[in-house]
Amino acid sequence: MLRAWYSDSYAVPLPEGHRFPMGKYRLVRERLLALGVLSAEQLEEAEPVGRQALHRVHTEAYVRACFDGTLDEAALRRVGFPWSKALLERSLASAGGTLSAARWALTHGAAGNLAGGTHHAHADFGSGYCVFNDLAVTASALLEERQVERVLVVDLDVHQGDGTAAIFQREPRVFTFSMHGAKNFPFRKQVSSRDVELPDGCDDAHYLALLDEHLPEVFEAFAPSLVLYQAGVDALKEDTLGRLHLTHEGLRARDRRVFDLCWSRAAPVVVTLGGGYARPIEASVEASVGTWVELRRRFG
Repeated sequence: MLRAWYSDSYAVPLPEGHRFPMGKYRLVRERLLALGVLSAEQLEEAEPVGRQALHRVHTEAYVRACFDGTLDEAALRRVGFPWSKALLERSLASAGGTLSAARWALTHGAAGNLAGGTHHAHADFGSGYCVFNDLAVTASALLEERQVERVLVVDLDVHQGDGTAAIFQREPRVFTFSMHGAKNFPFRKQVSSRDVELPDGCDDAHYLALLDEHLPEVFEAFAPSLVLYQAGVDALKEDTLGRLHLTHEGLRARDRRVFDLCWSRAAPVVVTLGGGYARPIEASVEASVGTWVELRRRFG
């Protein structure tokens, strides 16, 4: 049975008018329950990840500054959030949720985090609304514990997974696949194991053709023992930060392709939400719910 971890109970106060839609996580969870995609018994509240797991990925100085609340103004501007104890608690829980979901998926085939996907966080700084990199924390922990041999990060957020790419640039046991807007944030890209850049205005047909060209080949060559899927929905046409023209149907087709590849190669998969900034936010919520509908359809 599928399990989903959540951390939307960790409310982070943001200044009035802040562009990050913090409420989307709660809305996704409530919608999944209302539609019967998930039941209350399938939900687990995420526990905070430990500092040891963070130190495998992030520098000691950065972790200490996050815990002590001593990040300077420039560092906080780069993160995009004001520091608060609630932000720290939520960031720890978000990373903990992805790690817990991965442990479940290794036994049961699939699981997810109704948050996470914080792929812009680098080893020594946060960025783009990301404090700790939950994908990197999870991959590093399971590799260290020898629970997995090879981890494939499939990052289909519209923004490059630059933090994940940088952290694992010299780690052959992790393959970072990022398919993202060529002219979108971050404007200084990192080098993933494979980058597929998309033009502004890219539609369903072009997007899916590129995915079909690249992703099956990656699965075949790398043979992952775990897939971490950053299922950002900011490629949606209605997204205010995406600059692409995908429809809900296109995103669902994207998700089906990822899950079918995982299923056909018996690769456990963990889903994280990633970005989604539509106005109204309900369009992003609908798209993230669609990801979970497709996950349930394939993995039950």
